[in-house]
Amino acid sequence: MNAAADTSSTDPLLQPFQLGHLKLRNRIMSTSHAIGFGEDGMPTGRYQRYHEAKAQGGIGLTMFGGSTNVSRDSANTFGQLSASNDRIIPYFQKFADRIHKHGAALMCQLTHLGGRSQWRGDNWLPTISPSRFREPLHRGFTKEMQADDIARVIKDFGQAAQRCYEGGLDGCELHIAGHLIGQFWSPATNQRRDDFGGSLENRARFGLMVLEEIRRVVPQPYLVGVRMAVGEGDGGVMPDEDYLMMAEILERSGLIDFFNFTYGRIDTEVGLARYMPGMALGLAPQLRPVANFQQNVGLPVFHAARINDMATARYAVREGHVDLIGMTRAHIADPHIARKLSEGAEETIRPCVGATYCSWHGSCIHNPAIGREDVLPHVIENVEAPKRVTVVGAGPGGLEAARVAAERGHTVTLMEAAPKAGGQILLASKLDLRRDLIGIVDWRVSELERLGATVRYNVLAGPDEVAETEPDTVIIATGGVPDRLEDISGAELGMPLWEALEAAIPPEGNVIFYDGTGTAAGLNGAHTLATAGASLTYVTPDRTAGVEVSEIERPLQMRAFYKSGATLRPDLTLRCVERDENRLRLIFENSYSGETVEMRCDTLIYEHGTLPVDTLYLELAGVARNHGLPDLSALTAAQPQPENDGEGFDVYRIGDATSSRDIHAAILDAARLCARL
Repeated sequence: MNAAADTSSTDPLLQPFQLGHLKLRNRIMSTSHAIGFGEDGMPTGRYQRYHEAKAQGGIGLTMFGGSTNVSRDSANTFGQLSASNDRIIPYFQKFADRIHKHGAALMCQLTHLGGRSQWRGDNWLPTISPSRFREPLHRGFTKEMQADDIARVIKDFGQAAQRCYEGGLDGCELHIAGHLIGQFWSPATNQRRDDFGGSLENRARFGLMVLEEIRRVVPQPYLVGVRMAVGEGDGGVMPDEDYLMMAEILERSGLIDFFNFTYGRIDTEVGLARYMPGMALGLAPQLRPVANFQQNVGLPVFHAARINDMATARYAVREGHVDLIGMTRAHIADPHIARKLSEGAEETIRPCVGATYCSWHGSCIHNPAIGREDVLPHVIENVEAPKRVTVVGAGPGGLEAARVAAERGHTVTLMEAAPKAGGQILLASKLDLRRDLIGIVDWRVSELERLGATVRYNVLAGPDEVAETEPDTVIIATGGVPDRLEDISGAELGMPLWEALEAAIPPEGNVIFYDGTGTAAGLNGAHTLATAGASLTYVTPDRTAGVEVSEIERPLQMRAFYKSGATLRPDLTLRCVERDENRLRLIFENSYSGETVEMRCDTLIYEHGTLPVDTLYLELAGVARNHGLPDLSALTAAQPQPENDGEGFDVYRIGDATSSRDIHAAILDAARLCARL
């Protein structure tokens, strides 16, 4: 490393931190989350490699096992781990060795979900809680805990913590907010009249007994902390003052080593969407209440909630608002943040754009190596024999293909018909609540400049333009054009969402927006147009709007939809469109009853995916050495494509130039093809 580029002596994020007996190499951490990579409740190879990438990337502390269950009646409902028996210890031991050899620390989150669980989970046991209630999000009624239940779960927590210790982990944290301990805290879920209900001290008793049991059975020194809210907002029942008093009780007890603070509630769809914020909310939306709360405690403080950029993270640490800054989803986008900072290469950090793709599909929308570490590298290796690679189309797939090929050391020429890069993302980023998607484009354009790739805009590439580059490999990433519903009579009287977004003014009169896909494009398109002034009715053949939108993203999109004044009409499939004097007459069929429904509007706008722009590909495939087709075994394993004899070039197509999919699919196509090209 160039000594002149070493910023570790001045950057607040790179300063070491003494946490109890453990010295962390910097202030950057990844908080516990349920990534869903475990197998049968165990952190197996894929799960470990995912976290190992962060350790290799220089992180100080990575926490894992979001909502790791300590008891059988805390069900596995969203891919959690289970520390309820000794079977997990060997996995912990291998995991700890894997992380520690790279100089990072490793901790696990432990919990009992209580009423946040679901009786239809892995063991089909009744859910339990301090008092009978039904959580709106997980929808199960609970059994009020008896004295023996309380004693059993306290013991389970202690045994789970001991397994963490025997597994070689550096510590554990207890998840309080919205989980069983937090359900004892809150008067909304605790109406008990015994020693565990009523006064604040009584409501704190269960959590303190859990911590006492952990300290009784786990040898010292060992780090134990809590992940707790500093307030609820969104109509929460427990006042902020009670949260402060709970924190003071915990600190006075001497049973914990750190606080991991959050803000909000997780028992409703909207509450969870705000608690785990995506691009619909601004950066660091919980930092202010956490910073205010932090002034009242003396123990080290962690915090994570959409802190994606280095400036915000650096500010939070420098100003003393936190001791460790959680950059969890930022590390899903780029697990090598700390290494790049220490090397003075901050501008090369791949940004988290807050798309929440990770919460829905277990991978980053634009880092396809996440969860595929055994196939795709996070650090691209140089090729021994560089080739000439020509990429046509500068959408997300084409940009990624050009970037990875250039990172490999190939001579890259990228041609784009438009005056700027981005493809469909340029349109998607015009949508309300989706504007940060443009970061996917901006980062790749910056990387191509750094890597010295040749980028030619305003070039409508044909066979001659491709031939001029004398390529060894041609990658067609020309994307798609809107599917114009040609199988529906009269659909030509409407317009695709693309055209509506490109128009300078919103459509006039009554608008019917027909969404035939259920993706974020349709739902966001509808409320974007309605907010701009359109009197809009959203019609879909699905049961509701946005059925393919993530559980974290959809609630705030639906809130924006209803606030826009749009009307929702589900379960209707468009059959034909007719001209009715100066208006349009639309015929729908109910998806369940089969009945015909007529509607009239001034403007029809629709979203139905794309059709491939594949003319150039088909022309080149006919003369290509590989006939335009990849070896699928090599492709899915991200291995080199077979060498083809003869002169000329190989040609491949990726992304929507093949079929209508999404941003991640296009980038994954490119990465698997080019990582070892």
